[in-house]
Amino acid sequence: MANFAIDAVKETTYDAIVIGSGISGGWSAKELTGKGLRTLVLERGRDVKHVTDYPTTMKNPWEFEHRGQLPLKVREENPIISKCYAFNETSEHFFVKDAEQPYVQEKPFDWIRGYQVGGKSLLWARQTQRWSEFDFEGPARDSFAVDWPIRYADIAPWYSYVEKFAGIAGNKDGLPTLPDGEFLPPHDWNCVEKYFSQQVAKQYKDRHVIMGRCAHITKPQPVHLQQGRAQCQHRTICERGCPFGGYFSSNASTLPWAAKTGKLTLRPNSVVHSIIYDEKKGKATGVRVIDATTKQMMEFYARIIFVNAAALNTNLVLLNSTSSRFPNGLGNDNGLLGKYVAFHNYRAGISGEYDGFLDSTTDGRRPNSPYIPRFRNVYKQETDFLRGYAAGFSAGRISRTSQDGIGADLKENLFNPSLGGWHVGSHMMGETIPKESNYVALDSNQKDPFGIPQLRISVAYDDNDDKMVKDYQEQMTEMFTMAGFKNIKVRDDKRNPGLDIHEMGGVRMGKDPKTSLLNKWNQLHACKNVFVTDGACMTSTSTQNPSLTYMALSARAVDYAVKEITKKNL
Repeated sequence: MANFAIDAVKETTYDAIVIGSGISGGWSAKELTGKGLRTLVLERGRDVKHVTDYPTTMKNPWEFEHRGQLPLKVREENPIISKCYAFNETSEHFFVKDAEQPYVQEKPFDWIRGYQVGGKSLLWARQTQRWSEFDFEGPARDSFAVDWPIRYADIAPWYSYVEKFAGIAGNKDGLPTLPDGEFLPPHDWNCVEKYFSQQVAKQYKDRHVIMGRCAHITKPQPVHLQQGRAQCQHRTICERGCPFGGYFSSNASTLPWAAKTGKLTLRPNSVVHSIIYDEKKGKATGVRVIDATTKQMMEFYARIIFVNAAALNTNLVLLNSTSSRFPNGLGNDNGLLGKYVAFHNYRAGISGEYDGFLDSTTDGRRPNSPYIPRFRNVYKQETDFLRGYAAGFSAGRISRTSQDGIGADLKENLFNPSLGGWHVGSHMMGETIPKESNYVALDSNQKDPFGIPQLRISVAYDDNDDKMVKDYQEQMTEMFTMAGFKNIKVRDDKRNPGLDIHEMGGVRMGKDPKTSLLNKWNQLHACKNVFVTDGACMTSTSTQNPSLTYMALSARAVDYAVKEITKKNL
């Protein structure tokens, strides 16, 4: 019988385990397998294979029973996820329904999740800006939160590395606040967007309107064709999954690339309960998993563990990984695990109209739009709030289609819409400040359907966020007015934190084990063979979208970990 036990352990032992298969987990798996490590990827959701498991991707609007809308019953049963802009009849199978993993809202928080192989990489908005030196220096400059243990120069080569493989479209704009990258050709402007960019450039030395940088293949390179991916078709129904691999996802790119090495074992339906810590060895030895189908608890073992469960679930896994050595969660010697959670402030927006260019319109669709990089508090503190905001911008001709008539008259009206003026709009992407009072913790009484403690989330806006909203509205109104836009209307939709889907922190990086959980290599200070490279590791949030930084940090951390294994330090 003893031999059977030894064999069972051998069969469940790998060189590395990755928890999560989304954007950062996919990159961890690709890099680990590419360096020769037998790697187990644990995904709590079902399997989703590229192309074959995108059931709605080729459907026309009239093929959906509710024409893309969700029935009232579905929305009433899912009040949280129904707030997400991408949750509809065409994509609902890629979102976690509210009852699947309940959580405690000490303060209102909309937790948007995607549990399947590929995670939210099937659902993201695909904006991929690099962070700048200003972003990594931010906490040190204003002494709010702790200093990052890295600077832009540490991660710049890894940005280049992941950009070339993922395929990022954009212009080289030469802006210190938004470093250039390894870009494919950019998307086109329309005439009003270009006009606004030119007007802003004339009026302001420090403000710029550029074409967005996004993870869409505009001109396939050999490395993309080797992945089996093709040029983006501009269908703009990305949240259904793209059969062309036109945008970057774990399903289309990193996971199949890892599988080709023969070193990857992918295990869907594996809900991670906790990480196993061996006190005699002084390190983590494996992961406890609940099979989502059988509810059976099992264990898997490895030399190193990468935690990429998505920010809040990574916090949950570590908090639930208790032992005599770590009674308050793995690596949590300083009691800071779960604290200093931050996010992005998307509350504010502005709209307007423009009477010019009435001899022009647009044709077709574009999976991208212009972008206004941060311009507040960059070189000096110039406002009464800390940090700054970026913004999206877009313009389109207002089309009015008459549905009057019947038969030939109706067809004639539908095929010949009348065109109104141009509509312009922008939305804010503000940096929130990590604070100890914004935290997640385990509830001591309530459990999820797998018997795991529910996550208590206590995250809220503060006075700094309110002041930032007000400044965005004032500055954008000034810029819209300067450009001659009319009927300008600002809004603050007062949305809950979380709906931005950019939650970060709780397992932050830092220089000092007394004030941070991870070192500069994303390695737990107190448990060296566990790495965290998803949003949980972020020390601050910047104004840029974070996914590209997760990818770069993952590739960089794997490179370090494998070198440490070679040196027999892990």
